[in-house]
Amino acid sequence: MAQDEPNGEIVAAGGKSAGGKRPNIFSRIALFIRQVFAELRKVVTPTRQELLKFTAVVLAFVVIMMAVVYGLDFVFSWMASVVFGAPGQLVGS
Repeated sequence: MAQDEPNGEIVAAGGKSAGGKRPNIFSRIALFIRQVFAELRKVVTPTRQELLKFTAVVLAFVVIMMAVVYGLDFVFSWMASVVFGAPGQLVGS
């Protein structure tokens, strides 16, 4: 939580204000809601072109990571079959 200072400055909940008195629960909730709306006003909605570009980047990254995981899975499976023998084979036969 944050508190309003007398000079309009906002401090963290643990900070000491000049009055030394903590505001009641309703004023703290109201302050929180005001701060939420202030942050929401800062949000910039991407354009259609930016949105498509961001989506393409995310999808490309996911495909690359899938390929890396598949490759590592293939290599580790191959190494396990070399070390422990092929599945279904009896040891010593």
